[in-house]
Amino acid sequence: MSKLRSAFTIIEILVSIVIISFSILFVLRLHSDTREHIIYLSERNKQALQDSLFLTDNVLRYHKSTKSAYDIIERKMKVKEDESRQILKKYERNIYIPEEIRITPPPPPRRGPRALVNEVKLKDQHSSYYWHVDIQSF
Repeated sequence: MSKLRSAFTIIEILVSIVIISFSILFVLRLHSDTREHIIYLSERNKQALQDSLFLTDNVLRYHKSTKSAYDIIERKMKVKEDESRQILKKYERNIYIPEEIRITPPPPPRRGPRALVNEVKLKDQHSSYYWHVDIQSF
């Protein structure tokens, strides 16, 4: 009498190869998507850092114009090195500032702040929106 050996059939091997292939494809796609998200977030963070150069009180004067970071900060800071000036001039944004919003306190006996709020839109490859709030009284 011959003993039957337990072994995998060709169908079982093919099914396991298909399952492993789908698993590998899923992991590769997940890795690719994650890499794209990391690149996007990295670019957005660089853009936000560059945008911070534009967020001064001076930006409110430049409605509907394209200005460089150097144009915005030159009144507040003196940049001595020519190389630094050239780098700041390289970063440009199209600036759009919609009409200001006035916040007034509710009628007495309640109290509240009085403020002027401006939305600052910096448009470029990745547009950004910021708020400039000037609290006049509380």
